[in-house]
Formats: sequence, structure tokens, C-alpha cells
Amino acid sequence: MKALVISRLGAPEVLEIQQVPQSVANPGEVLVNVAAGGVNFADIMTAQGGYPSAPSPPLIAGREFAGVIERTQKRVMGYAQWAAFAECVAARHELLWPVPDNWSAEEAAAFPVNYFTAYFAYWKAGLVQNRTSGAKPRVLIHAVAGGVGTAAVEIGKILSVEMYGTSSSDEKLARVKELGLEHGINYKQRDYEEAIKEMTHGEGVDAVFEMLGGEHTAKSVRCLRDFGRVIVYGSATGQRSEFDTRLLYAKGASVHGLWLTYLSAKRELMEDAWKQLSAWIEQGKLHPIVGHVLPLERAAEAYRLLLERKNFGKVVLKI
Repeated sequence: MKALVISRLGAPEVLEIQQVPQSVANPGEVLVNVAAGGVNFADIMTAQGGYPSAPSPPLIAGREFAGVIERTQKRVMGYAQWAAFAECVAARHELLWPVPDNWSAEEAAAFPVNYFTAYFAYWKAGLVQNRTSGAKPRVLIHAVAGGVGTAAVEIGKILSVEMYGTSSSDEKLARVKELGLEHGINYKQRDYEEAIKEMTHGEGVDAVFEMLGGEHTAKSVRCLRDFGRVIVYGSATGQRSEFDTRLLYAKGASVHGLWLTYLSAKRELMEDAWKQLSAWIEQGKLHPIVGHVLPLERAAEAYRLLLERKNFGKVVLKI
């Protein structure tokens, strides 16, 4: 079968389309004929050698997909650790979900990683529970125009959260505001820490969804109000998150890690999340934002869109 293979560690140019042995389903798995795959920053980290527990090359790339179960022809979208960018993938039953009738394969491939990550970010921040009174909680979403960012905006709108978001251009921010973002911050023109201080009159936000790493973890902590939480789910800068824990003391703040690789093994947790996400889908409140669809032959270009922060919404490969 045809597959996108990480031939060696390095830049997107290490990706090669190769003929590889057909996938074989182990106990608890089914074979899915793949139509499309969603590209994530974790895929870039895997190619570069920075993703924990990834096997050594050669390795089939990709961790989320949409297609049909080979045996039943049922349309599904799914999550895997790798090997999703191939004509066929062996997938675990519990990490496959039905595709809504009105979604394309490309839209379905844009769902699993982004929406489960965004949902769990709100869950970790303590904002999924029903609120009966009080002011709207505030959330700062970094890279708000990306895949997880746009998913977080859709979910935040449902949860009645006041949302602040950072991005690299006014054009991207304008498009995300159409989804429900209230406050956009162009980080190339304005320091977001100062912007949050000004826009909230010095109070700060209740949660920050942080996937940049480096100095941004500390900056995000400084954006919090009392008892706020920073939810760390990535390190797009490639730099280790660094901050002085004494920053947390004065506000009673906290920093939480979120890793979908780990959470995906928690069956009950994933089932609870899907129960809520699927209800919102049925109500027409969630719809993946696909900004770019490229053929598998242009996978390196797809990876570079993310690396160079040029994407809006999800980047999807047609398999």
C-alpha cells in the first residue's frame, strides 16, 4: 500500500511516499481504508525526533484520519499514535467515531486531535461544568487561528466563555472572530501579556491554553487572575517550558499538563468526552474548520504551513 514515511529525522523534506506492507489488524483493532488525514504539530515533532516514545525511522507518519472500515464500509474518523497517513490503517475500536452524515472526509479528519484536545483543555481548566451564576470566565487561547484554537473557540462559545486569542495577523484574527472570538491580539504588533493586563483592567484571565513553550509558560502564568490555570499541551517553539514556581504563590495559580497520547488510553474519559462532543455535533454547534487541503504528494508543504504559522484552521492531506 502507499504511505507517507518518515525516512529519517529532520525537516519536512524527510517525508517520502513509499510502497509499504499492507496493514494488519491485531486483536482489538479494525482495518480502515483512509481517505484523509489531519496534520498536527505533533507530526512535525515526530519527524524531527522530538516526540516522546515515537519509534525510530523509518516510520509511517500521521495520527488522525477519516475513512471507511474495510469490513463494513462504515464511515469513521479516528486517532492513532502514528501510521495514519497511509491507504490503510489498523485502528483501535475505542478510538474510532462515526462521521456525521453532512461532513466530508476532510472535515472528519480535522476533528479527533483538535476537538478532544480543546475539550480536555476546558475540562482541565474546570470550565466544562455547568455554571448557574457569576461572571463569564475568561480564557486566553494561544495560536487561536490554528486547528486546536478554532476548536477551542467553538467550544468556548458553547460554554459562554469570554475568549481572548493570539495570532500572527489581523486577517486571521478577523476570521476567528466570525467563529465567536471576542478579543484578538496580534502578537507581532503587541505584547500579549501587556494586552491582557490592559483589556482586563489588570485582573487577568481564568485560564490560558498554552502550546508555545519557552518563556511563554511564565508569560501565560502572569496573565492569570487569582486561582487561574495554565493548561500546557505543546511546545511549538521547540523550547522547554521554563518558569519560576514562585509565580504561582501570590495568585494561588496552577499549571496543568495535557497530553492526548496519555488521555487517549483512558477509555472512560474518552467516552465521556465523546458523549458531550457528539451531542454538540448533533445540535449543529461544532464544525471543523478546514483551511487547507493538499494531496499526499505535497505533505512537506502541508507540514511547512504549520511550521511557518501560515495555516488557518486545519491542514488536511488527501490520502
